[in-house]
Amino acid sequence: MFSARREPSALLLAGQLLGVLLYPFMEGSAVGRALFSVFGIAILGLVVLAVRSTPGLNWVAITLGIPATVLLLVQAVTGSEDLLPYSSALEAVLYFYAAGAMVAYMLADRVITRDELFAVGATFTLVAWAFAYTYVVCQAIYPGSFTAAMDPEGQRSWMELLFLSFTTLSSTGLSDVVPVEANARSIVMIEQLAGLAYLAIVVSRLVALTVHKPERDGIS
Repeated sequence: MFSARREPSALLLAGQLLGVLLYPFMEGSAVGRALFSVFGIAILGLVVLAVRSTPGLNWVAITLGIPATVLLLVQAVTGSEDLLPYSSALEAVLYFYAAGAMVAYMLADRVITRDELFAVGATFTLVAWAFAYTYVVCQAIYPGSFTAAMDPEGQRSWMELLFLSFTTLSSTGLSDVVPVEANARSIVMIEQLAGLAYLAIVVSRLVALTVHKPERDGIS
């Protein structure tokens, strides 16, 4: 039976996948931006909950999560996006930290639990979100860092940057959003390397442990 306490990674993964489906409806209106901020607070709570089950330090996640939550609340109340780069920077650091904690959690032992299997997907989405928030910060510091076929001159929306992050991390290369400034291209290249490393080190090890588990059980 599912338990949020025993399987927080499953809850986090479900929340982020739900966000992928809901974000398009939150863009383009003041109400939508407020809901986006509120939803972001909920996801932050799930991230902190997931970190509690890992070797990561809870106080680090909480220290990063509290100011990010305050900024998101201000954005939800005021409807202003002036604080978006600052909240995005905090969220990016928190997501990167949470992803690192979950990787340590998955590699800590040789027994694969159901929550660790969910953590494979949750870690991937955490890294994708972290880089998307990094792109938001990059775009705020260097306007025009990204271009797209539909609107080459405009600023990229959150959904466009998240789409770029997913396609880059998964190495599918399907995004029509393209980095055109040197700083943006640097971040994209780092994300490409992170995606390859995640598949080569983490996923391959968990698959190997899952495949060989019956043999070890038989030997013992």
